[in-house]
Amino acid sequence: QFVESGGALVQPGGSLRLSCAASGSIFSAYTMAWYRQPPGNQRELVAMISPGQTTNYANSAKGRFTISRDNAKNTVFLQMNSLKPEDTAVYYCNKFPIPASPTWGQGTQVTVSS
Repeated sequence: QFVESGGALVQPGGSLRLSCAASGSIFSAYTMAWYRQPPGNQRELVAMISPGQTTNYANSAKGRFTISRDNAKNTVFLQMNSLKPEDTAVYYCNKFPIPASPTWGQGTQVTVSS
């Protein structure tokens, strides 16, 4: 149901824009979120956006990342600026809160390294 894209290898201080195409449900009715799973760590919430465009961010993302959505295209975006090595992770999108039996996409790899 979710297809993430836009990840890449980028130098510290660089920027990336991730995209997530959703299908199979009434996209516009749900709060959507970006999650990430750093190497060797559990998946964590990065940012969320409500149907009404209200946004919230993890402390690690505040001031650097911007989540947005295009309901007409069933797509959610994550603009990431001033990237740090600790942002290295596989990034996923899904609903918020995570459903009881979630379906995850393949994710998109973001690597921040010089």
